Amino acid sequence: MKSHNISPAQLTFEIISEILAEKKTLSLSAEAKKRISNCRTFLEKKLAASKAPIYGINTGFGSLCDVKISNSDLEKLQQNLVMSHACGTGDEVPQDIVKLMLLLKIQSLSYGNSGVQLQTVERLIYFFNNDILPVIYTQGSLGASGDLAPLAHLSLPLLGMGEVYNKGKKQAVADLYKVLKLKPIKLKSKEGLALLNGTQFMSAYGTWCILKSKQIVEQSNLIASISLDAFDCRIDPFKEHIQSIRPHKGQILTAKKIRENLKGSSISKSEKSQVQDPYSFRCIPQVHGASHDAIEYSSSVFLVEINSVTDNPTIFPDKDEIISGGNFHGQPLAIALDLLCIALAELGSISERRTYLLISGQRGLPPFLVVKAGLNSGFMIPQYTAASIVSQSKQLCTPASVDSIVSSNGQEDHVSMGANAATKAYKVVENTQRILAIELFTAAQALDFKRPLKSSSVVEKFINDYRKKIPFIKEDKILHPEIEKTIRFLNN
Repeated sequence: MKSHNISPAQLTFEIISEILAEKKTLSLSAEAKKRISNCRTFLEKKLAASKAPIYGINTGFGSLCDVKISNSDLEKLQQNLVMSHACGTGDEVPQDIVKLMLLLKIQSLSYGNSGVQLQTVERLIYFFNNDILPVIYTQGSLGASGDLAPLAHLSLPLLGMGEVYNKGKKQAVADLYKVLKLKPIKLKSKEGLALLNGTQFMSAYGTWCILKSKQIVEQSNLIASISLDAFDCRIDPFKEHIQSIRPHKGQILTAKKIRENLKGSSISKSEKSQVQDPYSFRCIPQVHGASHDAIEYSSSVFLVEINSVTDNPTIFPDKDEIISGGNFHGQPLAIALDLLCIALAELGSISERRTYLLISGQRGLPPFLVVKAGLNSGFMIPQYTAASIVSQSKQLCTPASVDSIVSSNGQEDHVSMGANAATKAYKVVENTQRILAIELFTAAQALDFKRPLKSSSVVEKFINDYRKKIPFIKEDKILHPEIEKTIRFLNN
């Protein structure tokens, strides 16, 4: 089995994608082990040499930061922190997100600024490598002071508490430890806080959404290309020189991709009777391009975040400092996630408009893309479904990042609500995939009515692969299975 070495080197989306796709195991590099151990040694020496209060290490938490804790209670303090903060509720976090949370928490702790024991990080790696995935809940984080409740549930299994999925089966950690002959980790000073402070809930959701968004952009361009030929559209709006006089990067790249997708299409080259096409076709470079650029910005934010230390307080052994700061605050992520929602929702919105026009009975296409319309409703209702999903995505685009509620007796008086931004972005990603699937389902049907004319080799190959899974619809049938198969086709 392939392995990935956790080190100070930058973690990229490509590396993360490979780790997940190839089911790689994790291991700590010698440098990472050294940094973790050195930081822990520094912290223990600091505590032994000074009686001064250090937030969260020998004090209470939040508004209880002025309550001094005796040295004899420091380990109990950390265990109490994890237990008391494990109060999440709502739906369970999807297991692929939980696995990402483990990876990102391990990466963040590996930099040697958090003060954890080496064995704590190694136990998290053991969970990752053996697909022992903690049960975590979607609700409970304010997106500041870290993703406290979700990360508490992530950390409970270290203490032999909580529940996990092991080989797909949910079970109590206490029972699993007996079978595996594992002992709970005894958290030392600062460790509970290092585990709970951090943005790994938001970051994991964001990373998953970014990876899916990059795929969605490519699929949007290809499916739009099919729709362009199916609706007998002009290619002029995609020419290079019109993009060059308004050179937004995403617009230029989108137009280029459409040109490449339709190169050699006999439909595209045929004479057109219309002077211009509706915006949902003609403005694909401008709309898809804007979403592309927004996704790229969001990607840049998350790339920084997944290579950062986000717990508090932060330990700097080389500077002989322990600083209580705010790297746990999720505002950069909340804004990026809200923007990601808008970018994806717009890809869905313009996609549904193309679907609507394809079934409208224009440009030589039969109404609702069926031979005997009236007796058959054809593709009438898939467009309803797409419209419903588009509307939900619009509602989910209400920004979370502008909201804040005071917590912890006013000590935590501005929060990001980035966790809410993360879970709704996840939903918008799923929605956009479904809307695009309906456009593909519709566009493939419409294109078949253009026969014997052919589209490009790129489009024809894609449609040929698609038709192996989903056939042409000759008369009314239950369409739910065809839509679901189309979604799976796009996800493969």
